[in-house]
Formats: sequence, structure tokens, C-alpha cells
Amino acid sequence: MDGLKKIPATVVRLHNSKKSCWLVIHGKVYDITKFLDEHPGGEKVLLHASRSGDASGSFEDVGHSSTARKMMTNDLIGKLEGYDRSKAPRARKGSSGRALRNPSYAISDYLLPLFLLFLAVVSWLVPDDANTTTV
Repeated sequence: MDGLKKIPATVVRLHNSKKSCWLVIHGKVYDITKFLDEHPGGEKVLLHASRSGDASGSFEDVGHSSTARKMMTNDLIGKLEGYDRSKAPRARKGSSGRALRNPSYAISDYLLPLFLLFLAVVSWLVPDDANTTTV
């Protein structure tokens, strides 16, 4: 991050529209203007994030894929001047204390879908006596 241009927060705040949209994530500044139409969550999410200041917490809450993180490198334009990592928003935690982007699943989470699948297969395999005709 040392070779990157330092960008003051006052300059970043000017870029929060469809014409020019910048995001700060973990102290790095990204020009995501070209990506607004392509974002799976829609442009409104990104525009809101650009107006909120540091989007690090929101970005981590969603749990972006490694592919999304690699795509970001193309839009990196600098680093936020005076960025203090200790003051950055953090990912929210669930009731279990884990970050929401790393959910854990128990067997009980799968029981209802498996039961419904079982019922669907059984109802498909078992002949319906009312609709069968004998010759």
C-alpha cells in the first residue's frame, strides 16, 4: 500500500454519485463508478456505502467471495490519508459471536428441507389409486 497515492477524506466524499463513485474499504480507495451497473446488490447499495464514509464493515458483513476481492484490485486508486485501522467499522457479529459472513450450519438446518424432499420423492413414486385404471 506504500506506493499508492494518498487521498484526503474530503476528496473521497465528493465522489458519491452515479457519475463518480468512490468507496473506502480497509483504508484503500476504489473508484467503482464503472461497476455500479454490474454489482449484484444493485447500485443503490454502493451509492449508500460511498456516502457513509468507510464501507469496510458493510463489505465484510456481506462476505464477498475471493473473486469479488480480486476484481476490486482493478478499481484501486489510492489509500485514504490518515486512515486509522483501529477506528474502522468492523463486521457485525451474530448472537453466537461469529462474524455474520461466516455462518455455521447444524444438522437441524437441513432436516426440514431433507424431509420435504423425501415427501416429494415418495409422493412421486407411490402410485395414486384414484387415477389408475385397470383393464
